Amino acid sequence: MRLNLFTGCSAAIICLLVALHPGHLRAGTNAPDSTRWPVEKAAKWQTDHPWLVGCNFIPSTAINQLEMWQAETFDPVTIDRELGWAQQLGFNSVRVFLHPLAWQADTNGFISRVERFLQMADKHKIGAVFVLFDSCWNPVVKPGKQPEPLPHTHNSGWVQSPGAEIISDAGRLDQLKPFAQAVIGHFREDHRVDAWDLFNEPDNEGGGNYSALEPKNKLENSIRLLARAFTWAREVNPSQPLTSAVWTGDWSDRRRLSPMATLQLDESDIISFHNYGPLNDARKCVEALRRYHRPLLCTEYMARPQGSTFDPVLGYFHDQRIGAYNWGFVSGKTQTIYPWDSWKKTYTNEPPVWFHDIFQADGTPYRPAEVEYIHGLKHRVASR
Repeated sequence: MRLNLFTGCSAAIICLLVALHPGHLRAGTNAPDSTRWPVEKAAKWQTDHPWLVGCNFIPSTAINQLEMWQAETFDPVTIDRELGWAQQLGFNSVRVFLHPLAWQADTNGFISRVERFLQMADKHKIGAVFVLFDSCWNPVVKPGKQPEPLPHTHNSGWVQSPGAEIISDAGRLDQLKPFAQAVIGHFREDHRVDAWDLFNEPDNEGGGNYSALEPKNKLENSIRLLARAFTWAREVNPSQPLTSAVWTGDWSDRRRLSPMATLQLDESDIISFHNYGPLNDARKCVEALRRYHRPLLCTEYMARPQGSTFDPVLGYFHDQRIGAYNWGFVSGKTQTIYPWDSWKKTYTNEPPVWFHDIFQADGTPYRPAEVEYIHGLKHRVASR
């Protein structure tokens, strides 16, 4: 969900982030414990799974995570239909965002809806990578009825998880522990869950036109939250791996890693990353991350105008056995056929080239040649 970076960070903040890194913390703090998977266990996880290929999934009838998961707007008919299209395409896994407010509003119902989602996905031989927290887009989050999409605007209704009210207050971060542990704990032995993605782009400043609403201490509290999330998750001992994707910066030299990227790479059981560039960019990411000797997942890619296309990027990921999840699936209320610059530039019609997404709302492919290319990999993808 790439957009912008924090453009600066004071020396005091850098010192805080370095101090928060688990390697500098002692017992009794909020540091992740020492139970990160050994390299051998991560390798066995990869051996036990097929090559994972899929998309970041939200039904076309939902504008954000809350609309997807709240009882009033949960749409199993659309979800089942669109997961069926994913199966036909050859996808065997989807990355799906959750939200603590949907859980807080209806804890038992939320778990039941996640269970129902997994049942539908499993029927279509598809697993799930669930995302707990997210730093992108609108920081002002309210449960209940969600807004209608802004015309021709990319992800105009997507919300952060948690919102500014929580992430601005370090004293309230622990309020998120029950959500994380309830969800992961409930599904900790579930074979239908491929992995847990604890925090999406935690050092992203948000994006859109929301800069004035972003807390000034968001970055340091985000690293606090990610560190705690690893601890909370490991306390319930899931059978699935934990990860948080690096998405910006130079990963080829450890001395150049940001404190956030260092935390992500040091604590993830399997390594995940985002790249919306052409093949050479994707290849450089892979070469930089191979030195960790862990399975790799690219949990966000595919932005056509930027040169990140299925052919050849997905083919490369297949040949390298790197799990791959493109952004977007069916054109709908998220409006991610429009580019990121739709927040600054006015669009009045469909863009000349779709930014993300594969299918029209009726299941018609945007580009039949793309579908043929993806489907051509299907016979090389092991079934679940």
